[in-house]
Amino acid sequence: MIYRFDAFELDTDKAELRLDRKLRPMEPQVFALLSLLVENRERLVTKDEIIEKVWDGRVVSEAAVASRIKSVRKALGDDGKSQRFIRTMHGQGYRFVAEAMAAWAGVVGGRDAEPVVPAAGPTSRPSIAVLPFHLIGATDRCAAIADALPHELITELSRLRWLFVTARGSSFRLRGSDDMGDVGRLLGVRYCLSGTVEVAGASLAVTVELTDTRDGGIVWAEHFAGSVDDVHQVREEIRSRILTALEIRIPLHEAALARLMVTENLDAWSAYHLGLQHMYRFNRKDNATATALFHQAVAGDPGFARAYAGLSFVHFQTAFMHYSDDLVGEIALARRFAVRGLELDPIDPFVNFTMGRTFWLEGDLESSLVWLERATSISPNYAQGLYARAWTESLAGRGVEGRRHVDLAMRLSPLDPLYYAMLATRALAHIVLGEEIEAAQWAQQAARSPGAHILIALIAVAAHALAHDEINAASWAANVRARDPSLTREDFFRAFPMKSEATKTRVSKALARFGF
Repeated sequence: MIYRFDAFELDTDKAELRLDRKLRPMEPQVFALLSLLVENRERLVTKDEIIEKVWDGRVVSEAAVASRIKSVRKALGDDGKSQRFIRTMHGQGYRFVAEAMAAWAGVVGGRDAEPVVPAAGPTSRPSIAVLPFHLIGATDRCAAIADALPHELITELSRLRWLFVTARGSSFRLRGSDDMGDVGRLLGVRYCLSGTVEVAGASLAVTVELTDTRDGGIVWAEHFAGSVDDVHQVREEIRSRILTALEIRIPLHEAALARLMVTENLDAWSAYHLGLQHMYRFNRKDNATATALFHQAVAGDPGFARAYAGLSFVHFQTAFMHYSDDLVGEIALARRFAVRGLELDPIDPFVNFTMGRTFWLEGDLESSLVWLERATSISPNYAQGLYARAWTESLAGRGVEGRRHVDLAMRLSPLDPLYYAMLATRALAHIVLGEEIEAAQWAQQAARSPGAHILIALIAVAAHALAHDEINAASWAANVRARDPSLTREDFFRAFPMKSEATKTRVSKALARFGF
């Protein structure tokens, strides 16, 4: 991905910063910090999150963070006084404030190249992206509505098999975009749904536009009004009118199946969606914040299935990322909250997804697949479920199926913040299939992606070693040791429990050659 701002180009695929197409040298850590700020330009990035993502959570001083910020500013020709690109929010963190546009990496004939994602097969299905809505005048109590409404529309529409829906992880990266043609090109969709949410006292107004991205023409627009307490009635009305606007005849029972079973408690609903925002940042502090918000949601509404799924997710993350030494306790909590979510709503895809992931932590791939297959059967366009299913299938020795499902996940969510993990899953599928050269190529892309965690780099070591690319294998091995010198083969296979002993032996020997 390339982000263009002022006369600069930030190329995250090549790890390059260019000014007027000329390379501006940057240290890897400085580049990672700039990428983090630009990719999250819609919000403040805290110092804790910077340390978590750039320093892998190691203890560093505030002076070290400030030094790297100074280096970023120097590369951009910025300084702490003018703050044209990076604004310091004293006592909180930093925010990238320049206007930046996202584009696909590479230039062909003066135009942006197409994204490097697996080619889609022939399809006649209409395609749509739902952008986060623009919020006007909301109080803290209602701040989540502008994200919550489009998020739930994505979930509802994704249950419909006739519609290709871009995942939240990609469409929400284009927050604030007003050029629907660019949205269409970036996400590969024909239609885009955008809107505004205005809250004034107890009054709620929602304006929605459906745009044809090919010519920018407005296909349909509507204004909805009511009180804040009627937000769920407005949500259902928007969903129904969108289906009508697309001129698709859907049987009533199919439309009913697409309706989310969510709480009617506004405070619980808002807490849940605020929790999602923190949960997907994948660092220790935000995971703890998400945990507290999900607990707030279930306290407000004990029957809110998705809030229990959120609690399962954060406890899974704590165990998988080793935020706690009590792995047994965290696995038990992840399972318990997933079970409670299933008791409340057994056909919710997110609930089934979280249940399936709890079995990863125990290396029980077959049980995991049962739940992940159920999640993607309920919601065929559920990109996160498809990626998790592909990961599990690949480790279970079903590389062909894993490759097919991760390809679909990448098509559904080409701008996903976890896209690096999808690339790594593609590499794992090739390793399982004995396709070492291809595995190394995909692993290289994954490990070079901003935000890729240390285990992704270890996959790159194994893939390059299997491909007999000693130089790249040694380079990634050095990268891993610099980030965590205590990491071992056992840690690798705990995270990636390969079912095939033959594959496990090949990978184990490859890692051993480089000291793991």
